[in-house]
Amino acid sequence: MRALLPLLRTGWGWPTGALAAALRLQGPCSRPGPRRAMAVYRTEEHGQPHSRDYRLFFKVPRWTNAKMEIATKEPLNPIKQDVKDGKLRYVANIFPHKGYIWNYGALPQTWEDPHQKDKGTDCCGDNDPIDVCEIGSKIFSRGEVIHVKILGILALIDEGETDWKLIAINVNDPEASKIHDIDDVKKYKPGYLEATLDWFRHYKVPEGKPENKFAFNGEFKNKAFALEVIKSTHECWKALLMKKCDRGTINCTNVQIRDSPFRCTEEEARSLVELVPTSLNKESNEEEQVWHFLDK
Repeated sequence: MRALLPLLRTGWGWPTGALAAALRLQGPCSRPGPRRAMAVYRTEEHGQPHSRDYRLFFKVPRWTNAKMEIATKEPLNPIKQDVKDGKLRYVANIFPHKGYIWNYGALPQTWEDPHQKDKGTDCCGDNDPIDVCEIGSKIFSRGEVIHVKILGILALIDEGETDWKLIAINVNDPEASKIHDIDDVKKYKPGYLEATLDWFRHYKVPEGKPENKFAFNGEFKNKAFALEVIKSTHECWKALLMKKCDRGTINCTNVQIRDSPFRCTEEEARSLVELVPTSLNKESNEEEQVWHFLDK
């Protein structure tokens, strides 16, 4: 099931008991600037009635380096490669890790409110949907959408903001039937959570920034805790789409939320997609080949 959900906080992430439509954009394209995943447009439904699974869409395949983000200020919020000082951004290879060590994506229809302080972390949200680290065996493509089982969560404190990191596994993974909670990850994938903590602690150090910090002393919270965080951030997302809170610079244009004041027609959405220039040229980047060795 391949798809890219370009609608930030519109078609994403309800528990899949609720069927939701998604705009499908096939295949990542790039250009001499921010990379955009945009091409063919159509409408598609995803979801399994009465399921406890959640839908996840991927920004970054495992072992790759391009730092992809949801362009929240742009209509329909496409996935684009992050840019700093006019240059495309990549995460560093910090020995022994090559790029991202999981399939990295986001949970639809969640929003970490930058004006709401979390009681557990004592920090406000980072103004994004919740990130997800998918720990299954298969490497997924950018823009692919799958059903995942939520296992736990880590509270990263990124420059003073709460940046939740969900731990999840593809429901069709060979090991999914025996992994149900965070303790099962420790049992069946020993070292993976420790490597995840190490990765998030150090990934900005090669840029000259200090190590990241964590709430709860870096403890991974269990599935029940994670589901409460999802529930809370989903409520924030609903307030955002209904114009009941300060959205700042976020563009909430969507085609799905019937009562949302930001709703547009599918024809209007298609026109927005078709206006985006694309190129099949692929840039090479030396940083993807460089290894950093840190004195830990």
